[in-house]
Amino acid sequence: MGRTLAVVVAHPDDDTFGAAGTVALHAGDPDFRFVLVHVTSGEAGQIAESSGATREDLGSVREEEDRRSWRVLGREPDRHEWLRYPDGSVADVAFEDIVGAIAGVLHEERPDVVMTFGPEGITDHPDHKAVGRATSEAFHELREASETGFRRLLHTSLRASMIEEWNRRLVAAGREPFDPTKVFHPRGVPDEAIGVDVDCTSVARRKFDALREHRSQAGDVEDWSEEEQLAAMANETHVVAWPPSEPGAPVLTDVFEGLVQE
Repeated sequence: MGRTLAVVVAHPDDDTFGAAGTVALHAGDPDFRFVLVHVTSGEAGQIAESSGATREDLGSVREEEDRRSWRVLGREPDRHEWLRYPDGSVADVAFEDIVGAIAGVLHEERPDVVMTFGPEGITDHPDHKAVGRATSEAFHELREASETGFRRLLHTSLRASMIEEWNRRLVAAGREPFDPTKVFHPRGVPDEAIGVDVDCTSVARRKFDALREHRSQAGDVEDWSEEEQLAAMANETHVVAWPPSEPGAPVLTDVFEGLVQE
């Protein structure tokens, strides 16, 4: 059975948050192939003082942080492409150009499963939403023209109930809760929309260690306790954007579950 996973994200660390647990779980599978596409290098991101990065070199620093994160995880991508579109301005690039660049990689790889962002972009980040829309467009164009691959499209998403639980913990600790009406704050999808829920408890520590390699972005998680971070990494959840599923269909526990031999 084909087990090629293509992950298409906007920034370094998007991939670690959304897919590192799944990759770690499949690290020992000889049939597993992992293709990673970054649309930007994250050069417009924050800069943690302790990282030593500067505005001038942040893009290259974040690329190396991402490569290091996969080495720490113990399973590096079989193919890793950096498209290097401008961070923070992906939505301003001609849509067909981004679709074409992503499709070029996917056409060569013909992955069984493609993972990207959904319409809410997890945090409403314009880059996330633009990348998710372009990747989904490329997937469908290639699916219709290809005889192999392109069997499942996943939109990485968070359960609304998870955001509510996080907010309860934040309020109980005297901290500000997330506001899903604000850009860069996480927002969820209805719980019943989640079609894949991967239990990453057994590899959460490896994912945690990989995430810590994104040192320039330490502010994303530095206010969270280690326990909270490990709990947040215990599951990777996705909406199955294609193929259509029946309402009430069982939630899958692996990104490849249910795919039959081509």
